[in-house]
Amino acid sequence: MSDAHLTERPVDGGNGPVELTDEPIRLSRRDPAQESERQPVSRRRKIVLAAALVVGLAGAGALGVAGWRVYQQKDTRLTQPGNVAGLTRDDSDRARSTADYLRDGFAADIDLDRSFGTVYTDPADAKRSVLMFGGTTLLWQPERDLDTLFDLMADETGKVAGLREVDAGRLGGVMKCGRTSGDGGDFAVCGWADHGSVAMGMFPGRPVDDAATLFRQIREGVQRR
Repeated sequence: MSDAHLTERPVDGGNGPVELTDEPIRLSRRDPAQESERQPVSRRRKIVLAAALVVGLAGAGALGVAGWRVYQQKDTRLTQPGNVAGLTRDDSDRARSTADYLRDGFAADIDLDRSFGTVYTDPADAKRSVLMFGGTTLLWQPERDLDTLFDLMADETGKVAGLREVDAGRLGGVMKCGRTSGDGGDFAVCGWADHGSVAMGMFPGRPVDDAATLFRQIREGVQRR
């Protein structure tokens, strides 16, 4: 059988030779100029979405931390032990009258679930008794409420000078101390607040730094969660 019939057929179907050029072969009908303009917009959108996601995650994380802190601190109990931080509770009629006066005045300024007032004496120096008053309640903004109480104290006793934040210790929250004056002269005053409690203390005859240390020790002895 002869193969002549195969070699006689034109290779290109009779359309002539195919011309090759340097231009790339286009597999799409889209305009490359328009594609180059769209790409930066798409990239920018991705960046914006990624940034929004990061911010959203950070916000959710902060909200989660704040919520956990409220949960930890909201159920707080404050006790008045007979002895705490080297001090002894004064149960005399005069001390009880003073404690009741402080507690009632304090409770009138803030809505509390439970309130207390206590006087502690220093066995080493009777002139350095500590007056404590406070209570428990759910506080959403502890620092703001504590600042409000310091402002109220300033209205009663005069300006609280040198008010500053001090170490709140292992129980957290916020603690501040300063100096003010009363009938007995100048004295240190400190306060703490967290999401479950708020309290203040007056410290006649003590420097502010010593009062802050003692107040922190008292708090660790009277606060329970």
